[in-house]
Amino acid sequence: MSKKILVVDDEKLIVKGIRFSLEQEGMEVDCAYDGEEALECARNCEYDLVLLDVMLPKLDGFQVCQQIREFSDMPVVMLTAKSEDMDKILGLEYGADDYITKPFNILEVKARIKAIMRRTSKKKEPAGSPVLIKGNMKIDCESRRVFIGEREINLTAKEFDVLELLAMNPNKVYSRENLLNLVWGYDYPGDARTVDVHIRRLREKIEMNPSEPKYVHTKWGVGYYFQG
Repeated sequence: MSKKILVVDDEKLIVKGIRFSLEQEGMEVDCAYDGEEALECARNCEYDLVLLDVMLPKLDGFQVCQQIREFSDMPVVMLTAKSEDMDKILGLEYGADDYITKPFNILEVKARIKAIMRRTSKKKEPAGSPVLIKGNMKIDCESRRVFIGEREINLTAKEFDVLELLAMNPNKVYSRENLLNLVWGYDYPGDARTVDVHIRRLREKIEMNPSEPKYVHTKWGVGYYFQG
C-alpha cells in the first residue's frame, strides 16, 4: 500500500517539485497552499506524514501543527526558511516531529521522510505488542494510545515513542544522546535539546505535577528514566 503524504506550502513551484519527486517514489501526494486548507485535509485523511511550511497564509505552520495535534499523532515535518535554533525548537514545542531548513536538497527531504516513516511503521506493527500498566497509566503499544485512569492522553508520535521506550525498560537511565539515537535515529541531524523539549511536553501531559514527576524522572547529569 502506497504511503500518503500531505505537502503544505504557499509557493506552488516548491509544492510541484516535492510532489513530483515523491510521486516518483510511488507515494500518493495531496497538496495544500494555506493553513486552513492544510487543516481541512488533515481532518479528512490520515496521512503517513505531513510536510508543513512554517510561513503560510491564514494560519501559520505552527498553528496548523498545534491544531493537528489535537486530533492526530500523524508525523509532522516542518519546513522553515529560518535557521535560528529557537525557530526549530518552537516547531518541536508545537508538536512537530522533525524540521528541514530551506533551501533544501530534495534528496535530503526524501531521505528524511523515508526514515521517519520507517520508524513510525515499525512502531505500528501489532505482532506481540503489549499493553503496559504502570500505576494508573495504561500504554497500549499496538494502538499507540495512552490513558491516565479513564482519560486518554493525546501524545505526538515522538512523545509516544519516548514514553514507550522508557516504560518498557523501567529504571534504566538513558542519556539524551541515547534517546536521540534510539527514537529519532542515528541519521537525525538535530541535537540533544530536542529530547529535553519532548520530555518536558510529555511530563506536562502525563504528570499531575510536572515539576515533581511520578513516571518520567531525571537522573541529574546522566539522563532520563521511567520509575517502574
